[in-house]
Amino acid sequence: MKIIPAKDASYVQLEAFFEKNVNVNKKQVFEKGYVVEIKQKIEGCFVLEQVEENIYWLKQLYITQTEAGRLPFLLESILTLAKQQNAKSVYVHSHQPVVDILLEALQFHPQKEHMFEDKYPTNKGSWWAYNVS
Repeated sequence: MKIIPAKDASYVQLEAFFEKNVNVNKKQVFEKGYVVEIKQKIEGCFVLEQVEENIYWLKQLYITQTEAGRLPFLLESILTLAKQQNAKSVYVHSHQPVVDILLEALQFHPQKEHMFEDKYPTNKGSWWAYNVS
């Protein structure tokens, strides 16, 4: 599994991935995100956006159903990437109970307040935070 800045990925592979995964915001992923390459094929993507100094928001996290079992490893790789970028905290807005369970298992902490709500309104779901050490 390789994490590659979307800008550096193969255009042909990106287009194939976006055609099959129409719910992904391809403009946002291409401009600010990363793709997940497994066996020379893009199988996932995410955006790790800095919202304040040393504070990042993990958005657009997606992995294909066939590779969903790798999600815990992908999240750990994303946290390593955040640490390399000197992040102190990584926030995630989850709207799926299965993701909530996974985040809790990876030592993310639920947040009572709605993070970044004034700048970035979100629908239903839960906010989680991870303190990068």
